[in-house]
Amino acid sequence: MSRGCRIAVLFIAFVCYLLYIKHVHRKYDHIPGPPRDNFLLGHLPTILAETRTPGRHINQRFLEWTDKYGPVCRVNSLHSVFFIVSCPEATKEFLMSPKYPKDPFVYKRLFSLFGRRFLGNGLVTAMNHDMWYKQRRIMDPAFSSVYLRGLMSTFNERAERLMTKLDEYAESQQAAHMHKLVNSFTLDVITKVAFGVDLDLLNVMDSKFPQAIELCLKGMVYYIRDPIFQYWYKNRQVVREIREAAQLLRDTGAAWINERRRAIQAGDDVPMDILTQILKSAEENKDDDDEEIMLDNFVTFFIAGQETTANQLSFAIMELGRHPEILQRLKEEVDEVLGMKQEISYEDLGNLTYLTQVLKETLRLYPTAPGTSRWLVEDTVINGIKVPAGCSVILSSYVSSRLDKFFKDPERFDPERFNLNAPKPYFCYYPFALGPRSCLGQNFSQMEAKVALAKLLQRFDFSLVPGQSFAILDTGTLRPEGGVICTIKHCGSA
Repeated sequence: MSRGCRIAVLFIAFVCYLLYIKHVHRKYDHIPGPPRDNFLLGHLPTILAETRTPGRHINQRFLEWTDKYGPVCRVNSLHSVFFIVSCPEATKEFLMSPKYPKDPFVYKRLFSLFGRRFLGNGLVTAMNHDMWYKQRRIMDPAFSSVYLRGLMSTFNERAERLMTKLDEYAESQQAAHMHKLVNSFTLDVITKVAFGVDLDLLNVMDSKFPQAIELCLKGMVYYIRDPIFQYWYKNRQVVREIREAAQLLRDTGAAWINERRRAIQAGDDVPMDILTQILKSAEENKDDDDEEIMLDNFVTFFIAGQETTANQLSFAIMELGRHPEILQRLKEEVDEVLGMKQEISYEDLGNLTYLTQVLKETLRLYPTAPGTSRWLVEDTVINGIKVPAGCSVILSSYVSSRLDKFFKDPERFDPERFNLNAPKPYFCYYPFALGPRSCLGQNFSQMEAKVALAKLLQRFDFSLVPGQSFAILDTGTLRPEGGVICTIKHCGSA
């Protein structure tokens, strides 16, 4: 084909693409939404600007659009359309019913990162319902209440290591980067209780795992939101680092899985933890892709099992530092329930009611996994608006939890919203999602968070170092941009 013919073919293809975009606009433009940045890209320039601007994140923009355009808000990105949906009845329908699959665009992008397999067909990203259900059924015993009760000693022991590290900061009078510390704590917990490995990251400062996780999370954001990120020459180095980080996690998973497999074959006594359940899943499914799916689930639990809990703890400490009256009331409850004892029991957690309220309110303002999405396979009426099939709906707990029609004075941190006698939020508060695909590890994470925060309040006074940022950093999950820098003192010290 001559050069002129190739140019003509490309031109015709481009014109056809523009006509298709025009068709999409006509199909969905009856639904309210902000003006597009331009015909071809839709709102993509705004989305990319929010992703790249310090102190901003796309969830805040979604909130602003919802405030202005209503509970069903249209957003265009090239030839695709998605809707930010915040009406409780629709949220209930989409999340509680299994007939709405996850958004194939988002979850297929999470299958790999820049060509390197990442979450694959693991428990979070499996699109096929039968495949997901088999995995979920096999994993359930590792998160049963009986098994979680047995983890209390590990939660206590790992939290004690965190307290020992905080002792060092109190003695040296150095400011503590609380996000880094609790991140090391939660990563230590998940590797110990899920995989039987002791990383001791609070004392091992040169581990590659925290940076690998951060790189993978950053890669998720750019891989989903920025279609040309990997093609810019200036991004080649970071893309290479993200691929290497994803491979490091999978190589680590392969090594730990093989070690556990050898222990089982040798007849050794092994815990019924997540790693054992991952192996059991492979035995029951007998799929040609068994090895890769095992690694998919390893990476899923390795990241999801620590990142969100660390962020929640960081935000909770940040808000307590900003609200001394809430901090004082919480310390009084901890003193009343725990006194001087170091070993926190499962029953103690149930008695720490105000602590539970504080953690719930933290997730209302800062849902560390801010939302989820579902795909419309057929025409659907949402809040009285007909939405044609072939698009996705974004269900954002961040948006719903900050709307004043659901929560009075929503920007205010107020744990009393979750008092047992307070009215319960109706499908507008779902930090762990809802329905059959809600977060399997939510009870695990909240037990872990309660143990760590209770021990911190029991032993230390802390205050936020002046001048730090309280902005939110979007790395796929939400975390405090400033890192929550604190001055640490022993309780009662001057």
